[in-house]
Amino acid sequence: MPFDEERYLREVLEPARQAGGTPPLDLCRRYQITDRMSAAEVTEIVGQVRQCWRRSRQKLKFRKLIDALEVEHDQHYRAIFKAAADGDLAKLRTEIKLAAEREGKRVVDLRRRLDDAAGKLRLLPPDVVEGIGKSAGVSTQAVMALAAELGIDVREPDQLPQSSPYEPYANVRTALDLLGQRHLAGYVLAERPGGLQIMGDIPGILDRVATLEQRTQVRQRGAGTTIADGILAALRNTPDPVALLRYDIAVRLRERVREHPYDDTLMRHVTDDLGIEAGDAKRLIYAIRQESGVSGGPASRLRELVDAGRIHEAVGFLAVLSAETLSGEAAELAAEARARLAEAVRLRDAARTESDADQAWTMLDEALSRVPDLPGAEAMLARLAPRPPGAVRARLHGDVVAIVWQPSPSRAGDIDYEVYRNGVPFAETGRPNASDERPPVNTPVTYSVTARRGQATSALAVCAPLTYRPEPEDLRLSAVDGVVTGRWRVPAEVLRVVVTRDGGPVRVESTGFRDQQVRNGITYEYVISAVYSDGRGEVTTPGLRRSVTPQAKPVPVADFTVEPDPAGRDELLIRCAEPASGVLEFVLLASEPRWPFGTDVPIAEVRAAGRVLPATATREGYVLRAARVSGVLLAITVVEDTATVGAHREHVNLSVPRRVSAVRRGGTIHIGLEWPKDVPEIEVRWGSRTMVVSSAAYRSQGGIRLDIPENEAPRVELAPTTVVKGARVRGQAVRVPLSSVVPLRYDVRREGAVWRRQLVVELTSEQPATVNRFVLVVKSGRIQPGSPEDGRVLGEWSGLSAPARLVVPMPRQPKPYWVRCFAEGPVELIDPPVRVLKVG
Repeated sequence: MPFDEERYLREVLEPARQAGGTPPLDLCRRYQITDRMSAAEVTEIVGQVRQCWRRSRQKLKFRKLIDALEVEHDQHYRAIFKAAADGDLAKLRTEIKLAAEREGKRVVDLRRRLDDAAGKLRLLPPDVVEGIGKSAGVSTQAVMALAAELGIDVREPDQLPQSSPYEPYANVRTALDLLGQRHLAGYVLAERPGGLQIMGDIPGILDRVATLEQRTQVRQRGAGTTIADGILAALRNTPDPVALLRYDIAVRLRERVREHPYDDTLMRHVTDDLGIEAGDAKRLIYAIRQESGVSGGPASRLRELVDAGRIHEAVGFLAVLSAETLSGEAAELAAEARARLAEAVRLRDAARTESDADQAWTMLDEALSRVPDLPGAEAMLARLAPRPPGAVRARLHGDVVAIVWQPSPSRAGDIDYEVYRNGVPFAETGRPNASDERPPVNTPVTYSVTARRGQATSALAVCAPLTYRPEPEDLRLSAVDGVVTGRWRVPAEVLRVVVTRDGGPVRVESTGFRDQQVRNGITYEYVISAVYSDGRGEVTTPGLRRSVTPQAKPVPVADFTVEPDPAGRDELLIRCAEPASGVLEFVLLASEPRWPFGTDVPIAEVRAAGRVLPATATREGYVLRAARVSGVLLAITVVEDTATVGAHREHVNLSVPRRVSAVRRGGTIHIGLEWPKDVPEIEVRWGSRTMVVSSAAYRSQGGIRLDIPENEAPRVELAPTTVVKGARVRGQAVRVPLSSVVPLRYDVRREGAVWRRQLVVELTSEQPATVNRFVLVVKSGRIQPGSPEDGRVLGEWSGLSAPARLVVPMPRQPKPYWVRCFAEGPVELIDPPVRVLKVG
């Protein structure tokens, strides 16, 4: 189904814009796709839809909506459509179902909000209904239809009088109270079944007043007739008696509304206490509920037009209003609308005479930002094309054509680029580059680029033609027992394939060759080239070069070991003997292989039973980039289309412990770590000793404790471990660095005469020890120093060996004070008793 851009604007973008700029949830509607489309059709139609977005974004009214569509596409749907382009439509179909569920949930939520807003009156103003629809991303027409389905009457509230049409109204109300009348309408109008109706036309109101006057005149004169004369005089002297009746009802109802009653309570009051017909009672309550000062009028309409960006329409509305109606807020809005229109018209007229298209575009864009409905501005924008892009170059990189060009010099507006292949639109992008991943084979191709700004496009920039002639694909060579064979796949446009060995021709069959004129142990170079026809003759590609060395029939791998990569990456290192011939591969199986050791099996059968793990040959062995897998690893030696089955081993993925820390406290090492998920036990090794710690023991003991003498510094390793089929397997180990510590004791004495007292520090150790830095400090007060910086340094020594005797003058320090030593290096300094360190 061809993409209809006008229809998409009319049926998708415009309703979404009117609904507050919320993109439609239905993916089929958003991207114009169906469940029956193929992957190619989906890719093509989505590309055309996104091109329509970019073009429509130049219109100010669509800019917010298009930005939202692009953001959601990048964050949620780009990967899904990329998979669809590769032929996988499962993710797209799943997302379409999820989007339909979200659409249904949004409709349910919208029904609930409308139902709650309408309440018991079942009445709502149009602007409230439209606002609820916009917040839910639903068009006005759809939300109005839903309101009607829910039995909600969408209408503007009646305009009840805000001031009395009769100035001495207070006297009228007092008179009604004296006569025991509920309100003026009940006094004037005759009682009707079901209640009084006062919201529509009341014909013959003056005749009714005259009838009441006649009745009053025939009655005996007294206080009652005098009061009645006052009421009737008020009705006779009011220009609109019906307005006075409604004002009297409205005043009484407003007084009751100030008590904040529920709608059903108000309905009962208006129908039972005031005697008003139920329909008019709902209209009265609805009108009072919606009142906010003086509603409606020029100010309300002007505010609505200005907020909607319809400035030109607002100025047209002002033209039909008299100067007396424009006061207060209405006057301010009128001044704003006229000023914005005048400036926009000035910019538009200046753009008509501007010779620089970029400057004219900037003027018109600013004019539309002031007055979005400015007549003629969008049509002028559509004619202002940007400057064309610079030189276009196309280069082949393998089987992909890379197209680059100099960006357009224009800087005004959003510039997009359309790329054409042989005159047919091929891609659209906002960057000065594109790629053709499927260029036609053996066909001259010319790429051209045009710059687009809105609906206007520049002249084309064209590059030199190129021809894509691919080399043979899926090339596989094997060399076994003095025979070299080759297989490949070529496009239909290839006339034939030419093979040479060390410069000499080799006989070629339809899809390969078999060269028996070789010997084992000698390296040969083969060149495989494709031959095309360009209409004038034959063209031969440079060809693919491969070097092979025939060897004897491959011997299966007898044994191999699997261990974590020593470099610490999430990889496996496999050590085994290098096969004399063939290619070594490792296949991950779910269970033990069904083929006996040494069996020759078709490679397709082996690969169908498991997954080939990518392997890189290194000095240490083969590195597999798949450490986080579990299963049976099978080694196979591949020659041509045959695999020789070798040894196999079971491998279990065990996560490595992380955040490992070790703290030495005397002869005990405390080890903490972040216990890996799905690992039942951890094996701890130090020196020749081994200990297995379970996750429960680790948590109950608050970590791992090892008894290691201070003078020992063994290498501690922690490895995840578990038991599989009765055998213990270990994962990658983590090493914990430790260093030995020598206990160093010191004593502080005071020697010498009183006038020549000295402070003597003696160091002792059970074994030789060297201190990198030794510091003696003094600190006044009752709190001992905690570090060398927490006091005044009396003496400092470097490279000190124990035992030693250190002497410094006695400090001149008021009591009480402390002296204490600190040491840096592979020693643990042990303080003497507190009575020795504290003086005074």
